[in-house]
Amino acid sequence: MLTPEHNDLLTQVGPGTPMGEMLREYWAPVLRSQALEADGAPVRVRALGENFVAFRASDGRVGFFDEGCPHRCTSLALARNEDNALTCIFHGWKIDVSGKVVEVPSEPPERRAEFAAKVRVRHYPVREAGTLIWVYLGKKEQPPEFPRFEFTQLPASHIDVHRGVVHYNWLQGLEAHIDSAHLGILHRSFISKQTAIRGKIDDIAMAAADNGPRFELDVTPYGLREAALRQMKDGSMYARIRDIVLPYFTFIPFNRYAPCQGRASVPIDDEWNAEFYLIYDPYKPLSPEVPATAYAGSSGDPNNFSANLGDFDNVWHQDRRSMKEGHWSGLGRNVPFEDFTVEASMGSRLDRSREYLGSSDTIIIRARRLLLDAVQAFAQGKQAPWQNGIDFSRIRSLAMSYPASDSWRSLDTVGAYSQPEA
Repeated sequence: MLTPEHNDLLTQVGPGTPMGEMLREYWAPVLRSQALEADGAPVRVRALGENFVAFRASDGRVGFFDEGCPHRCTSLALARNEDNALTCIFHGWKIDVSGKVVEVPSEPPERRAEFAAKVRVRHYPVREAGTLIWVYLGKKEQPPEFPRFEFTQLPASHIDVHRGVVHYNWLQGLEAHIDSAHLGILHRSFISKQTAIRGKIDDIAMAAADNGPRFELDVTPYGLREAALRQMKDGSMYARIRDIVLPYFTFIPFNRYAPCQGRASVPIDDEWNAEFYLIYDPYKPLSPEVPATAYAGSSGDPNNFSANLGDFDNVWHQDRRSMKEGHWSGLGRNVPFEDFTVEASMGSRLDRSREYLGSSDTIIIRARRLLLDAVQAFAQGKQAPWQNGIDFSRIRSLAMSYPASDSWRSLDTVGAYSQPEA
């Protein structure tokens, strides 16, 4: 468990907080690319306890500013988006996509140019990659190296990204994604259903065969690499090798023939979190059936697929009748909703001093320690870790069986995926 002071240190992300300031030093995904249309409506974005506005200019570039107009702080989400600029509807101040004020019609004509040149607009570096809009909110003039994950270099046809807005702290989201022990328990009904449909036991079903795996992990330049190890009845070893790219990303292990998957938990504020779900195929266009199955029963809006999740008032639409008929959780719409529900049920910001952790929580304990060490060092003037000199494109998780005499550390997770199916 954590002390209340350490819990606050990890979970408070607003301006001026140690964790909030450290997280601002990373490139973070904030929107799906398709959420922005050229000359379309600006989109209000809340991230790390602050409000911003994003828009796609006439020429396709993306601008990202503080939400309030620098004049009287009217929301620029109301602004006109045209001519590669936002124009505030209150007094007509016009700000181009680079953040420069170019028109101030409310000022006398003879002093407009001089006045506009003095106005400062807080705008932020933006990258568009992997069908996502990324932003750097930190204070450095030169942003850190952009994390060129494998999916950021693929054509859009190979990638599906869904974003969910959920009512719990970002650390609860991260911890759900790195917790391998819950897989065969919380998701057991979906695993059984998929096994029946496919007519065979695949990688996920193999995880459900042993709900008490043995964990081994390595600290890496980007965070952690973990193996959840399960001994199979035939004597082989089954490993779910997961890469945790701190502070935001987790890559989920699947077998070498399945599309790759990743998750990112990006704080909206202390009590809300944006969950980015990534499905991508490095070798061919992604079949529409894959996301259609993954998000069955969701809101249908990929910009917030969890809009219909529910809350305490309706117990997240849990179906007690289906539980009596055999569904384990009664949350029968999709797998992400099971995760979202159990995390939201903990409260919007979990008090971790009340926990009683066991050996299955090894990875969670280690991740918390790395985050604590990092934020404490950052508060003392050290650089934010897990950024530079890393080949992010080689990060790929994998689930596979291998002879028990071998080591999971010797497995080539990227090479294993590239082998053709027999």
